[in-house]
Amino acid sequence: MTPSLHRRALLAGLALLPGCARASAPVLGPPARPFLEPLGALALDTSPWGFGGLSALHLAPDLTLTAISDLGRWWRAPLVLREGRLSGIGEVRHGPLRDAAGQPLRRGSNGDAESLARLPDGDWLVGFERRHRILRFRDLAGPGQPIETPPGLEEAPGNGGLEGLAILADGRLLALAESLPGAAGPESRAAWFGTLNGGRVTWRRTSYIPAAGMDPTDAAGLPDGGALVLERRFSIFGGFTGRLAHLPAAAPRGVEPLRGETWLDLPPDAPAENWEGVAVARHGGRTLVVLVSDDNQSPFQETLLLLYALR
Repeated sequence: MTPSLHRRALLAGLALLPGCARASAPVLGPPARPFLEPLGALALDTSPWGFGGLSALHLAPDLTLTAISDLGRWWRAPLVLREGRLSGIGEVRHGPLRDAAGQPLRRGSNGDAESLARLPDGDWLVGFERRHRILRFRDLAGPGQPIETPPGLEEAPGNGGLEGLAILADGRLLALAESLPGAAGPESRAAWFGTLNGGRVTWRRTSYIPAAGMDPTDAAGLPDGGALVLERRFSIFGGFTGRLAHLPAAAPRGVEPLRGETWLDLPPDAPAENWEGVAVARHGGRTLVVLVSDDNQSPFQETLLLLYALR
């Protein structure tokens, strides 16, 4: 099967939905993945909002989904489930991310938001590439104040900085750089654990080892202390491929470089897209996992949402 036919087969039945989603279809792909049960998919029409580029996610226990765009925007909508499966999204709200003075961040090097995490006190952390930094927001619609960045992040390539921010079950931060080499060999990527102390963060450097040829694009903590890491590879002839990797609970507590086990191959477990966001939440007695793709503002790509339950 040619790549284009394969993609059309995987996407068959996905609903193209505007801001107020109304239907969905099951995720297609192998149904017998041992760790994740597919609960549905959405293809979102981003034209009513005037932007796409969703690049990181947060899912709340009440199913409120929050995302940031690499165009300097925030986005929020509730997921709608029917009989436990994804059936749409509710009313969408969105707006610009702002600097410490409350001014909207301009698109480009100043507004390239790539990572998102919510602290236990309700504050938000947003990581940026190109101009490498982290801003802390009480409300994503309000001003963002700079906080300490991981040491060495300033050495990252402009488009290869902080792609993943996650809150672990023990309250620490996990930060992942997209293409800054780590200390565990040329294929490793720089990673850090952050300890919160009041308004400050103390960082400890480590390394993350992705699958061959891939780079991390997001991360999310799991209730047991482990984490999920989304990875991506792009080539001119091969297009987008990726995987969702699992870090066991013992990994963040150790001193060895972080290395995950593949839980999803993207594709064939889901369409070939620019997968950039992953989030985890407990809801209705289940642990839910949601993925999002970044359409790069391209007519040849899509913004897809996938929902799974941890078995």
